[in-house]
Amino acid sequence: MNVGQILTLTANKFPKRIAAVFENERLTYQEFNERVNRFSYFLLRMGLTKGEKVAVLLFNSIPLVEILFASAKNGGVFTPINFRFTAEEVFYILDHSDARFFIYGEEFSGLVDKIRPRLKKVEFYFSVGGSAPSSILNYETLLKESLPQEPDIPLSEEDECQLMYTSGTTGKPKGALLTHGNLLWNLFNTILGREEKEGETSIVIGPLYHTAALNNHFLTRVAMAGTSVLVRRFDPDKVMKIIEEEKVTVISGAPAVYHLMLSLSEGRYDTRSITKCTTGASILPNETKEKLVKLFPNLSGIYDVYGCTEATPSIAILKAKDSVRKRECVGPAVPFLEVRVVDDQDRDLPPGEVGELICRGPNVMKGYYKDEEATREALRGGWLHTGDMGRMDEEGFVYIVDRKKDMIVSGGENIYPREIEEVLYSHPRIEDAAIIGVPDPLWGESVKAVIVLKKGETMTEEAVIEYCKSHLASYKKPKSVEFVESLPRNPSGKVLKTVLRKR
Repeated sequence: MNVGQILTLTANKFPKRIAAVFENERLTYQEFNERVNRFSYFLLRMGLTKGEKVAVLLFNSIPLVEILFASAKNGGVFTPINFRFTAEEVFYILDHSDARFFIYGEEFSGLVDKIRPRLKKVEFYFSVGGSAPSSILNYETLLKESLPQEPDIPLSEEDECQLMYTSGTTGKPKGALLTHGNLLWNLFNTILGREEKEGETSIVIGPLYHTAALNNHFLTRVAMAGTSVLVRRFDPDKVMKIIEEEKVTVISGAPAVYHLMLSLSEGRYDTRSITKCTTGASILPNETKEKLVKLFPNLSGIYDVYGCTEATPSIAILKAKDSVRKRECVGPAVPFLEVRVVDDQDRDLPPGEVGELICRGPNVMKGYYKDEEATREALRGGWLHTGDMGRMDEEGFVYIVDRKKDMIVSGGENIYPREIEEVLYSHPRIEDAAIIGVPDPLWGESVKAVIVLKKGETMTEEAVIEYCKSHLASYKKPKSVEFVESLPRNPSGKVLKTVLRKR
């Protein structure tokens, strides 16, 4: 079995079902599969060999997911690039990945022109949309000239399928190599953990260069013969309009996405079609969950998903039935994965104690591309070290406390920013918040709160500190507060605390 076969099987069983919707485009599974086969066939004609990287710089769109499956069917390694990257960052990914094939949208032509003279490894350039110089191959023209036959390339679960660069908050991105087997096992885990149903319609909001949107949302929908409504870039009004028009049943997003949707005035759109919400990137506050139940009146459940790129990405999923019972929890480990909580010597900690979360299973990456040292460090002892601090209760449910590197040590006490942020989220005047440690000559580090207030609201530093003091042990309260317009975030919605600390 391989990832390309997932589409082939679904197209054979449900050829007339709608596979993907994007703006004015609608493709049935038969049409989608034929277009995938045409591009896959062309890549093979151009000399693509198993394991070669196929780099893509595109907004969420139908061509992007076609290239995903075309690469999967012919043994190529799909390598999506963050469309928010600068020219230098795009150059780094293309150069580091050794990509020989590069497909990009016409809106990135200027960026590509800047770096093309230095791209010694890229041999074939493809443009999607608009006109391009004669030296650039046009994507749609190639599809028309190619053949729709299924590629006959023998592939195994051990073959590489995706090269996903981490959206890390420090240093240069690392490329996680994911095999066909990694992706298939992640599918099993996600389908069972999120209790997926056949034929659902989901809206894909997150960028498809991220494993959550690509593998958990889009790939799952194909495997379950459903419809994916692709959104080019997130806009809360546009998303609500799509939900109403397409009768979307499943929506997935980071907490920041839901907060923006909830900021819209109530009653403007018909949201009765939504039956399921899934969330990840960070903990969705319970207050937000309560508001989502009102926003989507037929909502049957909210599923909290915890994962990372290196796990393809699912590690733990909190099912809807446990959402209220287990507050601020990400659920038990997914079915085909082991999870442990360990100390600095990788010794198991008892229930309730905080340590690093590590995991082992068939969805864990093969390793980092061209980085043996980082691979050894991340996979030492055969276990993926997530860098996340958490605890496990007596029932085996996991609670994320914070990133290991974000923990604050003040006066010998370990302070976890996430706990304080949860308190701040509960304040009616606060829209967003981040807690960081700043140097303190007496305590080593002290707690600083960076706050975004809701529109039209005001608040003093003293009021923030007093509110935290009334909900937390005194040593955990912020010593200082800064009010800002917005918090810097990476593409997956995580706050870039390194940026805040540099300030």
